[in-house]
Amino acid sequence: MMALAASSPSCLLLPRPTKPTPPPLLPSTSSCRRPSCSLQRCRIRSRRAGSPAPAAGLARAVASSSPMEEATQPQSGGGGDGQQEAMKLLFVEMGVGYDQHGQDITAAAVRACRDAITSNSIPAFRSGSIPGVNTEQMKLQIKLGVPRPTQHLLDVERVKAVFPYGKIISFEVVDGGMICSSGVCLEAMGDKNDDCYIVNAAVYVGY
Repeated sequence: MMALAASSPSCLLLPRPTKPTPPPLLPSTSSCRRPSCSLQRCRIRSRRAGSPAPAAGLARAVASSSPMEEATQPQSGGGGDGQQEAMKLLFVEMGVGYDQHGQDITAAAVRACRDAITSNSIPAFRSGSIPGVNTEQMKLQIKLGVPRPTQHLLDVERVKAVFPYGKIISFEVVDGGMICSSGVCLEAMGDKNDDCYIVNAAVYVGY
């Protein structure tokens, strides 16, 4: 029976019909269809359109940095021609000054300079320890640390008057000092608020 079933035509397996294979697509010669190519062209196009040339960007950076470099140069005073004179430095005096009432930044600067010079004696300029040098050859460089909001109120001439002798060849004001609360506001002493102004001074002495 098994032999007859195997030889029967009804048991034969027929091959399944296959779908016709479409013809292969020919490559287009007009443009590339790959996403990587279009993305690459987009990147190149955006870089050319929006990015400046390296040389032009460098030139603009150099031009924009020039005013800043000029603004950070220390200001000199007392030299006459605006150029700082050469000086042989002997020592540096440092002091601090306060104005607790009245909010006078110049008063704080004056006290800072007095604090720097009143606890020092300079006999070398009078005793002849330095041959050919006396008080007439003494040179001073003044540097003050003043809170920035008060710098425009500073009376430089009042501060310079503190020094009894010596030629001031430079006077520099930088950001420094402090504004803090004195804890009390006394209208009778000229207080507008309870601010206390603090100024730091460095006095460079030489010839």
